[in-house]
Amino acid sequence: MEETNQFKIFAGSQGEDLAQRICDELGRPLGKIHIDRFSDGEFCTYFEESVRGQSVYLVQPTCPTSDNLMELLLMIDAAKRASAYKVIAVIPYFGWARQDRKDKPRVSIGAKLVANMLQTAGADRVITVDLHADQIQGFFDIPVDHLFGSKVLAPYIAGLNLKKLIVASPDVGGSKRASNFAKKLHGLTDREVPMVICYKNRPDFNKVSEIRVLGDIYGKDVVIFDDIADTAGTLCKAAEVMRDGGAKSVRAVVTHGLLSGNACQRIEESPLEELICTDSLPIDPSKCSKLHIETLAGSIAQTILAIQNHRSVSEANVK
Repeated sequence: MEETNQFKIFAGSQGEDLAQRICDELGRPLGKIHIDRFSDGEFCTYFEESVRGQSVYLVQPTCPTSDNLMELLLMIDAAKRASAYKVIAVIPYFGWARQDRKDKPRVSIGAKLVANMLQTAGADRVITVDLHADQIQGFFDIPVDHLFGSKVLAPYIAGLNLKKLIVASPDVGGSKRASNFAKKLHGLTDREVPMVICYKNRPDFNKVSEIRVLGDIYGKDVVIFDDIADTAGTLCKAAEVMRDGGAKSVRAVVTHGLLSGNACQRIEESPLEELICTDSLPIDPSKCSKLHIETLAGSIAQTILAIQNHRSVSEANVK
């Protein structure tokens, strides 16, 4: 890859694996940072090497718990106080993104609050992947490079050579996301990829009572596409409905595999043939035999080089 010297990459405790893969792509060493923890749960971060005059890239998903967000904020603050030229927060998974609007009385807009905190800490730029809602980019007053997981996920599905491929959105709100994925597959396979939509009734957070499929799935190889798999309840229930409706096979593709609670067990016991996700979050693949992980390292590395060399980020991520 092109060589540029004035930047360093560091990782928080949840971003180490991905950061190392990014550094391997760039042929650069991962920067050294240390986290001291006190017995009461408080912690502090400090850089073990100079960052003066450097563009500093900090890789850390803000996944639960909130310690991970606080860790990122402290790293940003430490870099600014150490005279870094620019501080770029690389947030593969942007937590609290599901709190993007006031959908009922007396609730917080968590995504906006997190955006404010990152800017107050001193972030000059944010790189993130598949925000739950596109409008979150507008919560920031600094540049946001919004990358798409489909760049690394679609080639895997295309490589399976499924004869009767069809894309499904797990809900009406995700139809645009699924439609874009279908178009990506169409470009890779040179075959028309139809789309169906699931209608779900959700009485409470992480609970789905009913799913209906709008469209023809009989005899089809269905790929359910979504941004997040948390408890995996929606994906597994949708897979059951589709297999009962005559689908030949059902797979799920998500960018962010949160897989909280007993999600892995639920996936193992479901009709899903496999769950394909990215490494935006640290995932132990041994926990689920149906799990397949594609890395975002190449896409993020290209983005970093584009920023450093003042080139278009979107053009760098076209391929």
